Amino acid sequence: MIERQQVHSDGYALLRQAIPAESLDELRAVFDAGVKPSSQWPVPRGMDWRHSMLDLDPGVKAVCRLPALLAVVGALIGERFFLAQVEGREPLAGGGHQRLHRDLSAQRPGDMAIALAFLDDYGPDNGATRIVPGSHRPAADEPPFDFNDESRSVQLAGAAGDILVLDVDLVHGGSLNLLGARRRTLLISYFAEPLYAYHQETAHLRGVRMDASERFTPNELAAS
Repeated sequence: MIERQQVHSDGYALLRQAIPAESLDELRAVFDAGVKPSSQWPVPRGMDWRHSMLDLDPGVKAVCRLPALLAVVGALIGERFFLAQVEGREPLAGGGHQRLHRDLSAQRPGDMAIALAFLDDYGPDNGATRIVPGSHRPAADEPPFDFNDESRSVQLAGAAGDILVLDVDLVHGGSLNLLGARRRTLLISYFAEPLYAYHQETAHLRGVRMDASERFTPNELAAS
């Protein structure tokens, strides 16, 4: 069971060993087979990352629908939602650093959530994600967030099979892959149901091929 109040307060949850261990080798193979250069994506991708097109793979789709993952997404979004996109990303040696940022919700705060499903162990040496807990809902009188200020950021560390789920308004960023160790990740996006028309208009620009007609209901997920 997830602590819904804690998830809302923190703006994220880290699900340890959420992906079955016996699935990881196959998921890594699918990731590697789907890697495509920037020129083969509808919109050019960052040159210091590997990008994998893998959204049609059954094993990948199964990860996106893991009950524990969907339960956290439902708690964050708070209304019917759908799986909008999944792709693979991996920082190359000496690459992957991102300035702290928010991905930003679309129509209302909390109408999107993302998940990072880690296929390799991750930590400071291979560019693990940094987050600022609680930064997704600043107080009305709080000054604008200084994205150059790392004093509140926390760099995550863990093992292959973990999944980080976060509100898109949470301040976060990738880090420099110092040693070049592999850090393959499934980047998964979930949208509230009212964003379906927006999703359809932009899906081709994001290289989305998967069907997004399935709907998930938070109350049903919490009860399952």
